[in-house]
Amino acid sequence: MPVAERATDTRRIILDTAQRIMARKGYSAVGINEVLAEAGVPKGSFYHYFASKDAFGEAMLKSYFAGYLTDMDGVLAPSGRSAAERLMAYWQQWRETQSIEECQGKCLAVKLGAEVADLSESMRLALKEGTSAIVDRIEHTIADGLEDGSLSVDSEAREVAQALYDMWLGASVMAKIHRSPTPLDTATAVTRKLLHL
Repeated sequence: MPVAERATDTRRIILDTAQRIMARKGYSAVGINEVLAEAGVPKGSFYHYFASKDAFGEAMLKSYFAGYLTDMDGVLAPSGRSAAERLMAYWQQWRETQSIEECQGKCLAVKLGAEVADLSESMRLALKEGTSAIVDRIEHTIADGLEDGSLSVDSEAREVAQALYDMWLGASVMAKIHRSPTPLDTATAVTRKLLHL
């Protein structure tokens, strides 16, 4: 394997390992040595791939959102279902991946959002960019639903999209606090009301 491919693979392994660990423990509680040991990468090579822990955190979040958005695009893609059906499938998937005990890397924005926004400006901006891209996709699907008549809203599509994302993010935090899916069930019911389903 060429050196450039090995370097890309090693960098990917470090980022994927960090996502799994930090989804459980948070950002501050995880040291670089723990990530490297779990990834099976020599300790001295970290700075070959990342200039600092901050740069590493930013790269990890960008990698996380790239994967998340690809998955989201798959769920929301026109596929013979109405926009409302696609959007509700997205929320259902969100509910299913927000397990109380183990979110398996699917909830990094929930886990790290409040923690890193005050620690690192570059990580805060990566979170802002990633979450804005999620809201963009929700907005476009709502607009599709208005066009195909499968849903209706009482405000602008962007406002509703932002409100829905904010509500689901908050419900995910509350589900963890209460160790119960009830907040996510409530979010589902309110989502249906906001979309007049």
